[in-house]
Order: sequence, then structure tokens, then C-alpha cells
Amino acid sequence: MRRLGTDFYLREDVLSVAKDLLGKVLVTSFDGQRTAGIITEVEAYRAPEDRACHAYGNRRTARTEVMFRPGGCAYIYLCYGLHHLFNIVTGPEGMAHAVLIRAIEPIEGHELMCQRRKYAAWKSLSLKQRIALTTGPGALAQALGFHANQSGQSLIDPSSPMWVETSEVLLRDGDIAQGPRIGVEYAGECAKWEWRFWIKHSLFVRR
Repeated sequence: MRRLGTDFYLREDVLSVAKDLLGKVLVTSFDGQRTAGIITEVEAYRAPEDRACHAYGNRRTARTEVMFRPGGCAYIYLCYGLHHLFNIVTGPEGMAHAVLIRAIEPIEGHELMCQRRKYAAWKSLSLKQRIALTTGPGALAQALGFHANQSGQSLIDPSSPMWVETSEVLLRDGDIAQGPRIGVEYAGECAKWEWRFWIKHSLFVRR
């Protein structure tokens, strides 16, 4: 499988990028320990008009500055002081578009994911526990070892310990569902936008 390159991330339509990320493989390799999973659920965020976006109105802060970089880097932040959330910056420099990765289906490094999440061994988990291991943006970020101090790291540089690669999963439009994003009720009319996308047949999706 090959690592996704600049052309994939620099596209201006964040909704297309978000849908195209479904079925791709998100990989981390920290301290030589590889974990990976198929991306099954995402949400798109787009400045300046999206009130749910951290960079709404092109607001630039120490945290959001990374969103204004060219697409192909990580935007990782701490939510409510509890959970690290992993986003992928997209679009040309200055656009502040991003895709939140909400869930993955584990395919490599299952035991390490369990250790990071303080779960029992993978083989002993029930189906419900296996799904919970990496379903939800906080859960998957913990399982893959993401931390806010990694925000801004490249997903394109061959030396980077985090990236997205192609897979053999082939999805048609009929395989993808969409609906409103989760937890953005504060965003008014923008909360109704159907910018959450997921693989219909996957168990690793928040229902």
C-alpha cells in the first residue's frame, strides 16, 4: 500500500476529501510499534462559514494556526481536558479545512491498542468491546497513540510516524451514509449540515 500524497490533501472540497478518506488506512508507528485501522467514520469542518469549525470566521489562535497550513498535516487537540482528537488538515494554505477521524476498524497492532486503552487482550474481548476500542474520536486517538503535542506533524513526509495509506477497500456512493455531525449543537444552523460520513456496512461506527 502507498502513503497518500500532497495531491490528495490539497483539494479544496473538504467534503470530497472526507468521503474519500473512508476505507483508507490510518497508520501510526511510534517507537517502531505500528498500529493501523481502516477509516470508517469522519466529519468535515470548513472555515470561514462553518460555526462548528475551530477556525470559524478565519479565527487564528495558537491552537488553530496549524489549520491554516497546506493540507496533509495533523491537527490534534485536547477536548474537554480529557480526550485527544485527531484531524487531518486539507485544502491549500490559508483555507483552514479539516476532517475529524471518528472511528477505525483495527487491522494491525491490536494488542498495543488494547494496552493503550487499558483493555484486556484482544482475543478475550467481546464483539461489543472490540467495537468500542476504536469507535469514537477519543477512543481511536488513544488507541493509535495520538497526543496534542504531535499537532502539526506531516502525514506526507516519509519520515513521519503517522500517515494514511491506500487500501483494497473499494467503496461506491451507495456504501457511504451521511448525516449531521455529532456534538455541535452550539453551531446553530451549521449543526444541521450533513457533513458526517460513514461506511454503511461497518460495525465500527457510532450508531
